[in-house]
Amino acid sequence: MISEKEITHAPTCEPSFLQGFKDCVPTLIGYISIGLAAGIVGIASHLSVLEITLLSGLVFAGGSQFVICALLAANSPMSAIILTTFIVNLRNFLLSAALAPHFSKYSLVKNVGIGMMVTDESFGVASNKIVKKEPISDRWMFGLNLTAYACWVLSCVAGAVFGKWITDPETFGLDFAVTAMFLALLILQMEHVVPAKIKHYVSLIIYMVIGMIVFSFFMPSHLAVIISTIIVATIGVVTDK
Repeated sequence: MISEKEITHAPTCEPSFLQGFKDCVPTLIGYISIGLAAGIVGIASHLSVLEITLLSGLVFAGGSQFVICALLAANSPMSAIILTTFIVNLRNFLLSAALAPHFSKYSLVKNVGIGMMVTDESFGVASNKIVKKEPISDRWMFGLNLTAYACWVLSCVAGAVFGKWITDPETFGLDFAVTAMFLALLILQMEHVVPAKIKHYVSLIIYMVIGMIVFSFFMPSHLAVIISTIIVATIGVVTDK
């Protein structure tokens, strides 16, 4: 017989690495479409297949890779490329900070590993699990992140190799794949949101749009997005009940 005490202290079943892999599969179309486009743009910017492979493996950020290719094509100085890439990727600090409380029981090394590989898509999947009150674990997050990483690198390489046959990804609607994926993730999260909070979230979205428009008059659009995100995210944390 299992005592009540043993049941109370039974370990919580944490999702596995394999489950992380399975949860990542629905988002892979986003990685594949943008990865192909990134490889094509890299070839158009006169990068070699090896350079595109290293770029995708070391940077692992679609927006930054597009920016890097554009700046390289414009013969921009290395300092400008590094600074711009850093600014574009600043949002990842926000994503990692939002997930950090859910991994506080794990070691610093594991947290650094998770934070280094968090993407917009993996953050969306993890947030969806959190909203649904479903458990997440370090193994699950590594399964999610590593699957995304492998798919991204392979997609970028494929885009570089076969880029000459896919000259216009927009013709196939690949440019909308990531947007569609995030809309689906948003809908899944909204299904589990308390109706009373919907008005609050809509207000934050409106503040975000207004902030981006106002700041874009005084600074580059990518900076306007980052600053607006930081301000509205702070407002959301303070006002959330």
